[in-house]
Amino acid sequence: QVQLVESGGGLVQAGDSLRLSCAASGSTFSGYTMGWFRQAPGKERDFVARIYWMSENTHYADSVSGRFTISRDNAKKMLYLQMNNLKPEDTAVYYCAASFKNGILQTDFAYWGQGTQVTVSS
Repeated sequence: QVQLVESGGGLVQAGDSLRLSCAASGSTFSGYTMGWFRQAPGKERDFVARIYWMSENTHYADSVSGRFTISRDNAKKMLYLQMNNLKPEDTAVYYCAASFKNGILQTDFAYWGQGTQVTVSS
């Protein structure tokens, strides 16, 4: 069992950067695959990025590749999402999630945070 709490969201302008954080508590953090998802208003929740417990292996959605960077600090039980060159279409509630699987589907992730709002104005 793991509990996840996101922070770092806010209102920014297009082209700005933002760093999201996700604090994990409960069970061992290092064994989990961690991911970020987002849900825009009126849309389904979509995959953003995933990182294995060995941080060298990451995967990104095409829409954020080259702009977003996922990272983790297992010792601090923290997950991060550095978001650069933000666009209005990045506006969404961002969720962190934990999984014992290696996929990128929502159903692969058993534990979810409550989400943090990111709003990008044009």
